[in-house]
Amino acid sequence: MHLFYQPEPVQHLTEEDSRHAVRTLRLKTGDSITVTDGHGNRHSAVITQADARRCQFRIRDTQTTVPRPFSIRICVAPTKNLDRIEWFIEKAVELGIERISFFYGQHSERRALKLERLEKIAVAAMKQSLQSFVPILDEALSFTDFLKTVSEDQRFIAHLSDQKPPVSLLKAAATGGRYAVLIGPEGDFSDAEIHQAVSVGFQLVTLGPNRLRTETAALTACQILNVIQWEY
Repeated sequence: MHLFYQPEPVQHLTEEDSRHAVRTLRLKTGDSITVTDGHGNRHSAVITQADARRCQFRIRDTQTTVPRPFSIRICVAPTKNLDRIEWFIEKAVELGIERISFFYGQHSERRALKLERLEKIAVAAMKQSLQSFVPILDEALSFTDFLKTVSEDQRFIAHLSDQKPPVSLLKAAATGGRYAVLIGPEGDFSDAEIHQAVSVGFQLVTLGPNRLRTETAALTACQILNVIQWEY
């Protein structure tokens, strides 16, 4: 299957996808393709003009994908090395995620983040994994302002405590929920940030006995929440 992304209600591919379809995949007029708008609609289509700048298509049939009965929101402090966050986004989208939020903590080393490249990575991962939804990517906020945006009913903050270890996310999360998981920066959360999160309903959890890098912890949390939905 050749899956392409066109978020607008038009019947031509984006310039990037047009170039990929015609020059890389060597698709021709009359070839079948599948196009998603990133909001759950998937169109079966046929190419009507194989132009590398503006590949046009005609929709033959449309199917709407129902959103998952649960949602995962990973909230993470951007890493100093942006490649690590890019890697996390790619893999999290492949696994399945509804929303990725960014915040700046007291110990954050990176204080600037541009979403344009991250959004392109998310779209590419969606197409590669043959999904129909592009996750929401939120602009980075201060930790205090970010907490005001959280409406999910199941809220967790991952922290490897030196004292009595908290319950694992695997045991704390109930199936079928709307999840928000906080993942700290390289320098971890400050004590004040932990208290602040707990005061608005976040539960301290652990992702295991090992100390994980920020992007590894974020992906681990995403996978745990996906795994507990599976039926064996």
